[in-house]
Amino acid sequence: MSTPSGPGTTDPLESRPDAHASRPELAPGDDQGPPRGPGSVGYGAVFAVREFRAVFAAHLVSMLGEMVGQIALSVLVFRLTGSPLLSALTFATSMLPYAIGGALLSSVADRFPARRVLVVCDLVHAGCVAAMVVPGMPVAALLALRCVPAAISPVFSGTRSATLGDILGEGDAFVLGRSVIRITAQTAQLAGFGVGGLLLAAVSPRAALVLTAAALVGSALVLRFGTRRRPARQVAGGGAPPATAGRCSLLGDSLSGMRRLFADRRIRALMLLSWVPPMFVVMPEVLLTPYSDGLGLGSVGLGLLMCGMPVGAIVGEALVGSLLGPRARARLTLPVGVLAMLPALGYAVRPSFGWALALQMLTGCGIAYSLGLDQWFLAAVPDELRGRAMTVLTAGLMTAQGLGMAVSGAVAEFVPIHVVAATAGGCGALCSLLVALEVRRTVPGPARPEL
Repeated sequence: MSTPSGPGTTDPLESRPDAHASRPELAPGDDQGPPRGPGSVGYGAVFAVREFRAVFAAHLVSMLGEMVGQIALSVLVFRLTGSPLLSALTFATSMLPYAIGGALLSSVADRFPARRVLVVCDLVHAGCVAAMVVPGMPVAALLALRCVPAAISPVFSGTRSATLGDILGEGDAFVLGRSVIRITAQTAQLAGFGVGGLLLAAVSPRAALVLTAAALVGSALVLRFGTRRRPARQVAGGGAPPATAGRCSLLGDSLSGMRRLFADRRIRALMLLSWVPPMFVVMPEVLLTPYSDGLGLGSVGLGLLMCGMPVGAIVGEALVGSLLGPRARARLTLPVGVLAMLPALGYAVRPSFGWALALQMLTGCGIAYSLGLDQWFLAAVPDELRGRAMTVLTAGLMTAQGLGMAVSGAVAEFVPIHVVAATAGGCGALCSLLVALEVRRTVPGPARPEL
């Protein structure tokens, strides 16, 4: 789950200066540049970069706040309506607008200075959360306010991912930086839901939402004063003269960028590899509630099962990022991306709690395939499209996962849970294999031996 975000459109656009004059403004006390060299740099070298530490701190604070806020809003809506459906919609509305935001707003990530986009995104999100606290706010308005951060979230995530290439360089440090962001998200999800539950036992949902808004403002302040000011990657219109740049439609620029991305066979294949495995991976996970009920587990057992995949993801990614170098991770990318679905086949034998937990953890370990994929994607995307590419990548990922959840739930209405989960694993492995073969076919000649 990603931190929502949104664009700032009130300041004048800035052209990218030529290389001689493009030195960015330094954050106070920032004298540590990105790690250099083609080999593995390790997580320690990534955290040695002061600017990355600021991005990490902002991400951690905002993610914890977002997790607490999501639970608080769900509880608030349920207390106001008594409706389980409306309460569940507070979670659904955090994912459904991703595709819209990714398609219509992706060019914001390249047309505006990155720091400005990130800060304004956090502030827009904080404003929406603060508005939810207003007494008497209708439930429909609460759900609408939840949609706004979800729509701009892919812009924030795409801008941040593109900026990591500026902060850490385009080598292994970028890959490990992205890895840290994913690990932080998984850890914050585990801790945030636990903290949120305890917090709501002591304070009201509205008070918890106030804390969420404060966390998002804190994230914006860390990004504003802890990161450098960099120019926009492109002027509006993909390089139009300044006199006509402002006339170019933001929507048109976003759609034009998407057409360029999908027209490139290599980029298209890599995006599919980013989307297809996660879409099938979440299918068994979303069925854990009815599956645990069938085993006679209580809420504690269900909670432990839900923790299985995030724990596996944290352990797998941390080990692969720490112990393997770039070449070894590249060789593992396609096999792991395909094999990540196979543990779900174990649901065919209706595993007990312990075995089901092991299957979830093994599946989570498969997220490590993203380490090699990130480097391939960065190398394939032109610099002027990087922000849009990362935004579309994030939006597609969330949309694919939402689609997987919906299909899994719908099929489970008519087919036994364990059969749906096992079938998802088999179909996912087959579809991922087809995508992996396409990625293999698009690899440039010199890079082919690394696969």
